[in-house]
Amino acid sequence: MTLETLIQQMPKAELHLHIEGSLEPELMLALAERNGVALPFANVEEIRRAYDFSDLQSFLDIYYEGAKVLREEQDFYDLTWAYLERAAADRVRHTEIFFDPQTHTERDISFETVVSGITRALNDGERQLNISSRLILCFLRHLSEADAFATLEQALPFGDHITAFGLDSSEVGHPPSKFQRVFERVRAEGFLTVAHAGEEGPPEYIWEALDLLQVQRIDHGVRCLEDPELVARLARERIPLTVCPLSNLKLCVVDRLQDHNLKQLLDAGLCAMVNSDDPAYFGGYVGENYRQTQAALDLSRDDILTLGRNSFEASFLPETEKAAYLGQLDELAAGDRS
Repeated sequence: MTLETLIQQMPKAELHLHIEGSLEPELMLALAERNGVALPFANVEEIRRAYDFSDLQSFLDIYYEGAKVLREEQDFYDLTWAYLERAAADRVRHTEIFFDPQTHTERDISFETVVSGITRALNDGERQLNISSRLILCFLRHLSEADAFATLEQALPFGDHITAFGLDSSEVGHPPSKFQRVFERVRAEGFLTVAHAGEEGPPEYIWEALDLLQVQRIDHGVRCLEDPELVARLARERIPLTVCPLSNLKLCVVDRLQDHNLKQLLDAGLCAMVNSDDPAYFGGYVGENYRQTQAALDLSRDDILTLGRNSFEASFLPETEKAAYLGQLDELAAGDRS
């Protein structure tokens, strides 16, 4: 079995996917027309040419522009279903999806409209595509603590649909400590927690996410290698890092994919895995992230299988379901060796 075939056939979990970031240009234009929303782009080619980012903020500017076309429950359904079909083609068997309600509620879109459209598609995905899922609400860290508290209040009536709360958007200048009290309330309500940290922000942000927000996972976390004590803790406690290689390349966290530190993270014994982040903007869904990263870093068969195992180990699936997927990976590895 070639490495490309292994990557294609291997069951995967994707744990770092912003559903608004899976809005392909074709769907963006279609929804703009359907909803009468004016865009500063005339066609798909103009949109794709705009995807030339210098940093995280330059991406977020166009990300929020594109999100304006999402207005009705069916829009959120269509967006989520389109991602699930792409995920199924990549043999994703479980996905944990971020959504950013503040991006929509500040445009007077109701919280119910957003969550209902997404969850209806996720339920159909489980029945029709055999993809299980969890939903993670992310607070926008460039907004205030008060805004996050207000969003939490809006979310609580829909708590049965939400597994965890996270933290995303502009990282630098917005440390996790800004939201310590919000996350204390989140945990008191019985939810799990995750947070973006150590993408553009320093290792200190990862420490804060662990100690102040008490997160189960670090999203990104690639700057952890700057702090050996932090690396030792992440390895000792098996804190997962949801790494997004093509995102890091597109947002200039690394200059070349060959410079990415994913292999170093694995060699340090960290529970790192591959995800696509905002695939419509960053040039590839999870399978493409695996393929390009394998080629750039010369990842071995064992590395690829480790990434797959880590993705399920780090998921919020019940232990019995994790074990079943890990067994599938072991069978795939054994069959390949024979």
